[in-house]
Amino acid sequence: QVHVVESGGGLVQAGGSLRLSCVASGIFNSINAMGWYRQAPGKQRELVANIPSIGSTNYADSVKGRFTISRDNAKNTVYLEMNSLRPEDTAVYYCNANVRVIATSYEAWGQGTLVTVSS
Repeated sequence: QVHVVESGGGLVQAGGSLRLSCVASGIFNSINAMGWYRQAPGKQRELVANIPSIGSTNYADSVKGRFTISRDNAKNTVYLEMNSLRPEDTAVYYCNANVRVIATSYEAWGQGTLVTVSS
């Protein structure tokens, strides 16, 4: 069983900043990619950013230059630094971890953390 828990959401004014954190715990051999997704009311869940265990990060065009994803492998933690927030960034942000258990990999999701950006 793998648990993924997000924290750091909240209410912020446009132009402000927030930092989201996500930690994965449980029984697994390793974590491959970790990422952040978001879902705004009435919209589909979309990728915000992801970071593989090795290699380059990926960002949605809408957040490039404003958001930064990073991870601490020793702590099984991924972060999302969000700057210059806009009202359209308002959404529930979900953390995703692709974990490996023996010879199988699967996706683990958190419950989400709400980010609200006021204009």
